[in-house]
Amino acid sequence: MLEFGPKREVYIDPMTTPTFIQISQEQKLAHSLSPAQTIAAELLKEQAEIAPKYFYDNLGSRLFEAITTLDEYYPTRTESLIFERYGAEIFGAIPKGRPLIELGAGSCRKAERLLNWMQPSRFVGIEIASEFLQEGLTRLSERFPTLPLFGLGYDFSKVLNIPNDTPELGQGPRDIFYPGSSIGNFEPPQALKLLKAIQVLSAEGSLIIGVDTVKETDTLEAAYDDALGVTAAFNLNVLNHINRILGSDFSVEDWRHTALFNEEDSRIEMHLVARRRVRVSWPGGERSFRESESILTEYSYKWSPDDFIQLLEDAGFAHVDVWTDVSRWFAVYRAQVLKPE
Repeated sequence: MLEFGPKREVYIDPMTTPTFIQISQEQKLAHSLSPAQTIAAELLKEQAEIAPKYFYDNLGSRLFEAITTLDEYYPTRTESLIFERYGAEIFGAIPKGRPLIELGAGSCRKAERLLNWMQPSRFVGIEIASEFLQEGLTRLSERFPTLPLFGLGYDFSKVLNIPNDTPELGQGPRDIFYPGSSIGNFEPPQALKLLKAIQVLSAEGSLIIGVDTVKETDTLEAAYDDALGVTAAFNLNVLNHINRILGSDFSVEDWRHTALFNEEDSRIEMHLVARRRVRVSWPGGERSFRESESILTEYSYKWSPDDFIQLLEDAGFAHVDVWTDVSRWFAVYRAQVLKPE
């Protein structure tokens, strides 16, 4: 079994909050792969892949923020409507004064609405895009100057293994916030693994998670292929990020964005499709792509409420409650971990 150990780099301005901690994962194996080596290996698969975590450089994070405002992209506004309508009910059963941890915190704007409801003892944002997270925390500190704020720069796409005694997480039961249906980026076995890790991280607290539901194909595909082309720009920008990490020579002009709903597997698939024959090289390797051959960049699974409740229970959560909008386009779940009697 692979073991991961956190390495911390702490950035503290003693005169201000927030505190930001960069945590890197290092495999304790001599043959561990660097990010560049991992990317190269995935590009050489029969179905070439780029992991969706590489969307989120600084530009990619800002493009995603723009996507959430588009007419076609219903998840963000629908999730917000659920919180506006049912917020008191969702959060009323959660004790105040506990640490609140947001996974994939980004700009922290979603958590910002929760802080008045939940009145946490501290807020901890966890995000791979460190610069974007730091900007969000700085903005939060202006609105909530007395609330302890912490940022953890951390990639949990492969494993969530932050030790429970990490001081920034706070003591006692913790409330975990994971909005935006980001859980959909994980294939079901990986989603279960992540939820089990979240259950441990919660220290017998609760999870509030937003999850997209199955719906008409046209609605789903439009949400991932908008008329203005913002999602296309977001998808194509991953090539620029990969070029910086891998030293590759991808040219954005050689590729086009596409998104389709795989009904059998209940998931949106985003691809970059070669417009023509393309050869891409990087230090130590290369690959030729045929015209219309694709690179898979994202899965986004859609879950029925019954199936997702079962997934939460399989992960060790109990007392699962669910709220949806009128059209049942999106669902918010509250799941708890209770101490054995």
